[in-house]
Amino acid sequence: MIYGKYKNARNAAWQCLIDYNLTSLPVSVIGIAKSAGIKVVKNSKVNWLLPNESGISIIFNKRWYIVYNDNCSRQRCRFTVAHELGHIFLGHELEKRNQITKTIKQSESYAEQEANIFASRLLAPACVIWALGLKTPNEISSVCDISHTASEFRAERMKTLYKRNKFLTAPLEREVYNNFKVFIQKSKGNQNKNTFI
Repeated sequence: MIYGKYKNARNAAWQCLIDYNLTSLPVSVIGIAKSAGIKVVKNSKVNWLLPNESGISIIFNKRWYIVYNDNCSRQRCRFTVAHELGHIFLGHELEKRNQITKTIKQSESYAEQEANIFASRLLAPACVIWALGLKTPNEISSVCDISHTASEFRAERMKTLYKRNKFLTAPLEREVYNNFKVFIQKSKGNQNKNTFI
């Protein structure tokens, strides 16, 4: 992926954490959607998803909706909602499907990659993972409430970030870190008592 597009998605996730005043993990994606006026709906209630879709973000009657496949695990559903928030907040193009307008879903498109980056950085912000000293997929999965698969990708990326050791160099990242500071201190206190979060 082009670094500029990666940076845009990462920064958008940071800005979302700041704008919606997130201060602890796991991040409430439903809370973000509700605050943004986006209705989140289980597909079992509306049956709008195609068989190969995990979720869609749509405009219907001038309102944003996120529909997700509620047959998936809770962690998968959380990632899907975060991914769809990424499409919305990143302003991805829309396409028509019957009476609704939805974000474009091309499996290997930049839009999909950007939405995945947004979701992973929203649900598992690097500066918080770093501050908590999380390194393994199990640790990340447990604290961030993301699937083991998603936490494996995040842990792999964190290895690179730990090697670079360039945390808190961007103003937005410092702001995210400051918002999570109390959570980080409480969590570290719990770690020291052997009662990890």
